[in-house]
Amino acid sequence: MTLKRTLVGIIRSMEGTSDRAKDPKLKTRYYNLSKERAWEEVSSTLKKIPGYKVLHEVPSVGEIILEKRTTFGRTMDITVSIISVSPVRSAVDMYSASRGSLGDLGSNYRTIMNLFSVLDKKLAKYKTND
Repeated sequence: MTLKRTLVGIIRSMEGTSDRAKDPKLKTRYYNLSKERAWEEVSSTLKKIPGYKVLHEVPSVGEIILEKRTTFGRTMDITVSIISVSPVRSAVDMYSASRGSLGDLGSNYRTIMNLFSVLDKKLAKYKTND
């Protein structure tokens, strides 16, 4: 993680992925799976990651809401969105925000990178580079 990311984290307490993200690591991930299959894979994988608690799942919308407590006692809320791009292709985006004031020193960024690394390993054979 860069010094710039830490400095931005002093004032910002949220991070998200998108197609237009400036940081290539924060780009939307695409998988050659139907939305239903991607939902099953992502949901089951997220439930197995220690330290994260699944608060809410909405399969019809494609959202999973997770909660994580940091070592300093702060709580982070993470929303994972699974979007159908075509009948055989899905996209996964994440948004992470810390509760409370002030910044997070980049912990939301690290959380997204951690979750994506787990998903990328699990779904490596379905990942596309778009």
